[in-house]
Amino acid sequence: MARLFGTDGARGVAITELTCETAMQIGRAAALVLTKHTSHKPKIFIGKDTRISSDVLEAALSAGICSVGADAVILGVVPTPAVAMLVKKYNADAGVMISASHNSVEFNGIKLFAHDGYKLSDEIEEEIEALILDKPEVLSDNLKNGTEIGRIERKETAADEYIDYIKDAVNTDLSGIKVAIDCANGSSSATAEKLFSKMGAEVLCISSTPDGTNINDKCGSTYMDNLIDFVKKNNCDLGVAFDGDADRCLAVDENGELIDGDKLIAIFAKAMKEEKTLKNDTAVVTVMTNIGFMKFAKENGISVETTKVGDRYVLERMKEKDFNIGGEQSGHIIFLENATTGDGQLSAAKLLSFYKKAGKKMSELASVMTYYPQILLNVKIKPEWKNKLDGVKEITDCIAKNADKLGDDGRILVRESGTEPLIRVMVEGKEQSEINAIAEEIADMVKKIMV
Repeated sequence: MARLFGTDGARGVAITELTCETAMQIGRAAALVLTKHTSHKPKIFIGKDTRISSDVLEAALSAGICSVGADAVILGVVPTPAVAMLVKKYNADAGVMISASHNSVEFNGIKLFAHDGYKLSDEIEEEIEALILDKPEVLSDNLKNGTEIGRIERKETAADEYIDYIKDAVNTDLSGIKVAIDCANGSSSATAEKLFSKMGAEVLCISSTPDGTNINDKCGSTYMDNLIDFVKKNNCDLGVAFDGDADRCLAVDENGELIDGDKLIAIFAKAMKEEKTLKNDTAVVTVMTNIGFMKFAKENGISVETTKVGDRYVLERMKEKDFNIGGEQSGHIIFLENATTGDGQLSAAKLLSFYKKAGKKMSELASVMTYYPQILLNVKIKPEWKNKLDGVKEITDCIAKNADKLGDDGRILVRESGTEPLIRVMVEGKEQSEINAIAEEIADMVKKIMV
């Protein structure tokens, strides 16, 4: 059975791959699976990002939800973590976020949250998939009519409630800080300027005028050049950038130097350890995390737990072992005591709070960790090669040969993306020229066979 859900929900080119029919069926199946133990009329919250296709998919999802007797509550344009927060706050039965996160405008996605605000487990997603792909008659048998059809409601206060939640969670006066914010023309365009202004900061926003087609278009956390230039030209203390649905955050210091997710987690973990709030003196990261983070952690008496790539796996480990900070190099950072998912604006607010308390320049805070040179190459592959990387001997032999060459002074990680038809080739080592050559050699081998 082909999977509808990857590592972060269902995703594809909107309308042609992630069709309206599929969205409607996901709405129906999710409503049935996630509310099967309820005796009341189910209520499902729906948020969306600013893509032109989000309105269309919102309509299809709402129709699917209501057609099986559940109510759909429309939150409007909000960040992904706002959906998770509001579902938990109001004890809704489930939540849906319509977004393809950092991907370009032609893509869209559907992320599902359980009643407790956490993303669904693989097992529940598979149960939803089974209804859609194997048992469509069950969906048809559960269609309602007459007074049993669900209603569509609108929650106009969703963005403001989220803003107040972040403000109260961080509870720091940010006056005296001049911060630049790149909203990626996405969900944070509806919240970021108001949030950080209410916290007292002087806020300068860029890429905060979404028109349905410009989300993640040479802006946001996947394109940091604009923010780097803006921070330097406007003498900002620092800058932060979000992706399309604002569950990621990256930053730059006052000199325009990039502070990625690894460095942010290092800053947070060190500050939390000093405040004695770092649970079990441990941070959770992924296999993509830079070797420099491991050295930082060892030098600062911080233990490291490593998971496979995907914020859901970071979250699973944090819940399993009672840790309270974890995340990814890409900027997905989870503060488990405040949120059930990665939250870009919570991360930014925490960063500004630690910055204010430290009384140092942002560049000084970021110097806690030294980076090893790293290169990441993406190779787009043909769909028929999906999930076949490990079985291609020419590629695995090429990786093994170069890993021997690097020895203990570096590492190679080659993996398939969970959200796109890509093979990601990551190489770290002491010499940039050497790792560049190795990455190119492996990428060329992937292109030769899988493209």
